[in-house]
Amino acid sequence: MSVFSEKIKEVLFAVLPIALIVIILNFTIAPVEFYLVVRFLIGALLIILGLSVFLLGVDIGITPIGNLIGARLVKINNIRIISIMGVLLGFFISVAEPDLHILAQQVHSASGGIISKLSILIVVSVGIGLLLSLGLVRIVYNIPMYKALLIIYMIILGLGIFTSREFLAISFDASGATTGALTVPFILALALGVSHLKKDSRASEKDSFGLVGIASSGAIMAVMVMSIISQTDKITGTVENSTHNNVSLIAPFISEFPKLSKESVLALFPLLIIFLLFNAFSFKLKKSEFYRIIKGLVYTLIGLVLFLVGVNAGFMDMGSAIGYKLASFNNKSLLIIVGFILGLVTVLAEPAVYVLTHQIEDVTSGYVKKRIVLFALSIGIGISVMLSMIRILVPGIQLWHYLLPGYIIAIALMFVVPDLFIGIAFDSGGVASGPMTATFILAFAQGAADAIESADVLADAFGIIAMVALTPLITLQILGFIFKIKSVKGGLDKND
Repeated sequence: MSVFSEKIKEVLFAVLPIALIVIILNFTIAPVEFYLVVRFLIGALLIILGLSVFLLGVDIGITPIGNLIGARLVKINNIRIISIMGVLLGFFISVAEPDLHILAQQVHSASGGIISKLSILIVVSVGIGLLLSLGLVRIVYNIPMYKALLIIYMIILGLGIFTSREFLAISFDASGATTGALTVPFILALALGVSHLKKDSRASEKDSFGLVGIASSGAIMAVMVMSIISQTDKITGTVENSTHNNVSLIAPFISEFPKLSKESVLALFPLLIIFLLFNAFSFKLKKSEFYRIIKGLVYTLIGLVLFLVGVNAGFMDMGSAIGYKLASFNNKSLLIIVGFILGLVTVLAEPAVYVLTHQIEDVTSGYVKKRIVLFALSIGIGISVMLSMIRILVPGIQLWHYLLPGYIIAIALMFVVPDLFIGIAFDSGGVASGPMTATFILAFAQGAADAIESADVLADAFGIIAMVALTPLITLQILGFIFKIKSVKGGLDKND
């Protein structure tokens, strides 16, 4: 029970800052309807409980499965099998990712159903599977991280030229949304399982990171290819929330529960089947270990349902309403300032950030402190949300005006930063854009875009997850460069 108490405490500290900011805004400059406030608070409670149960399930169920499968894949020593399993595992873990479900539903609603939720889920998950497979092959063959990422992002740059403005925002948002509270622990565990069996311990340390960054780039490519093949004409979007017009306090939660329960069961079922097959023919775990992992999967399911119900029925409506109110004021600087503050605290609300920062501290034996990584992430994400608000307000600014120079800087830094920090930075980019970004921050941006006459919800609000995923690539690599200089001065070279 003490472990669960720790999870509750961790999630409380994560969600409370956003909840407090919203309540303060409601009672000062941006009051909203009473029923929205009550539903927001109920949603926040469900999110706290759901994420706590979910993270407990991930710890005792998802992470051990990732470690076991990763270690088993290397022992098989067959690159074809590793590649096929990488595709299957990437696809099924992505399909089960709650953040992706939220984003897909948002895209479906904003596009008026032109871009269906199912199409986003399938296309993105295929992309994740293919690039996860490539990432595992990279680890096995010791291909340098910077070379793999350079090739990947050059391909993305090429595809981006032919991608529509609306799909460009969705593609980069999909990359951030796929790396959430379920996907990140599993992929990190998979990378650890594969890399720890390598004889070179320093290579093992470097290869423990970067797989999340490589896998998430598959989402960008997949949606871009989807845009090019479909040749969909210009799509405009608006904020359409089915629960927003319902003034009932409880009815939205009751109506969302059965639908989201069914989706969650279908999402996690393939992962259960993969585990059962591996256990029957490979692991052959002791009964106590087997039942512990099954219990973890049950916890993951329960937590996922509670989390998604809280988000869909209570949390996102409030984000949209607050964003709309702030953007309606004559003084637009309020929207920019609040955006920056929300960005600062958002990173503290991402459960996967804690998984990654703990692993960074463990793998580097305390060389890279958790609090330093959190500080660098917090500043970067505050800036990214602020820049996104400016993009919504200023018609001439497009998403690629930020992304192109941002990724050029991030790629240039790879040539002067230790390999370990390259992997950490690209993993952090995906990890930072988790549940709170995919829910409250995206809804906040949608509300703001809906209030600005010159802005379009699909083209201008979507893309904020992409910005949140970009800035850590730069801030953490700068942190790595500082560590490199310090380590050389201190006679401790961590570049290898």
